[in-house]
Amino acid sequence: MSDTTTGAGTIEHVDPHTLTIETNVRPTAPITPAFVQSIKENGVLTPVLGHRGDDGTVTVRAGQRRVFAAREAGLATIPVYMVDGDEETTERIVQQMVENDQREALTDGDRAAAFQQLAFEGLSVTAIARRTGTRQKEVKTALAVTENPVAASAIQEHPLTLDQAAVLIEFDSDEATRADLIQVATTNPAQFVHAAQRARDDKARAQVKADAEAELSRHGYAVLENDPGYYDTEYTRISELLTADDQRVTVDHIESIDGRAAYVRVYADGDANVTYFVKDAKAAGFHTYGGQAKSGPMTDEQKAERRTLIANNKAWTSAGVVRREWLTTLLSRKTLPKDALVVIARGLTVHRHAVSAATQGGNDLAHDLLGIDRTGYFETDKLAALIEQSPAKAQHVALAIVLGACESVTSKQTWRAPSPTDAAYFTQLAAWGYTLSDVEQIVTGEQQSSAAGGADHPREDDE
Repeated sequence: MSDTTTGAGTIEHVDPHTLTIETNVRPTAPITPAFVQSIKENGVLTPVLGHRGDDGTVTVRAGQRRVFAAREAGLATIPVYMVDGDEETTERIVQQMVENDQREALTDGDRAAAFQQLAFEGLSVTAIARRTGTRQKEVKTALAVTENPVAASAIQEHPLTLDQAAVLIEFDSDEATRADLIQVATTNPAQFVHAAQRARDDKARAQVKADAEAELSRHGYAVLENDPGYYDTEYTRISELLTADDQRVTVDHIESIDGRAAYVRVYADGDANVTYFVKDAKAAGFHTYGGQAKSGPMTDEQKAERRTLIANNKAWTSAGVVRREWLTTLLSRKTLPKDALVVIARGLTVHRHAVSAATQGGNDLAHDLLGIDRTGYFETDKLAALIEQSPAKAQHVALAIVLGACESVTSKQTWRAPSPTDAAYFTQLAAWGYTLSDVEQIVTGEQQSSAAGGADHPREDDE
């Protein structure tokens, strides 16, 4: 064993098989064949950090991967930088995190587990953030993940980020959705934010549907799992019926009859729509009125087109939430993209009709994107007031006006029949770093819509 004295401690060459590994922030220490071969050929070039106990045992605080690799490579000794033993658990964890981050970065799962240990030792979120050089928001997210068994398990089993694992908490009781999100996170992470928003919107719509169905059940309606359709022979929708005195049948007419039923559909905007039916219209004293003949059942092709239409409409609504949050973040930056002035000029020319219409209405979306309250009818324009108060924000305001105007003319029709101006707008967002969702890529031509045409059935455009 040889010693080399330094200013703060000594370096000793120790048999790696005699070293004890201290409890580490890494639950595992993966050793690759390439790493072992490198150690075998070159030795351990950077000393591990250790301290000697009263019984002479050397305990490694940081560098467990190098110790394990040295053992596997058959090295006789490795350099250990010896420091005074400090059994303070918080000091151990902080040293290990800093040391690991300086070498092979900890995974987010490792960091979450370390923050949890520090919290157990009594450190506050502020103290953890300060000691480890981490943002408080990240520490809070990590602790929330570790406190949730599902998220904590997922971030250890899969290469998830803290933010991705935190999203799983929202779907604690929905195993299928969690599995879908994990798959997106591990195979196409750029689309995770869109997948997460679609899952949130689906969850919200499911709750709206469940609440509406529960209310209908309380009022004695049979809740139907599927829309019977106009061609159904068992149920007749009340919109096709007349009373004995030839009045249109309403909900009030069926509120106390037997065989009343309802089907709840929740549209992409999150609103519930209830269609009412009766099982035996004749027995209830109703009759049909002369109208257009029923179109008959949809073909398989029409059904597939309709499913795609509905799915894309829902995806478009979800993407709008993500997109506008991204625009809000963009406009909150101190420095705008270098070509911001060019985009503003294009807005006043290429998108002039949208800008004109939005400006006449006060450009509510521009206010939203800048995070300021919308201007009231009798109030002074708050966009102008912002420029007066902060002249340096003039370019931000101008860009917000253009972006708000472009956003104001987007709708489900945008993906169904994109115009050149629509394509130009979404192409610009992508150039700035926004990740287009699949349905938004239809607008720019990167994806092809498989819902072209559409089945000839009622309310298809309202889904």
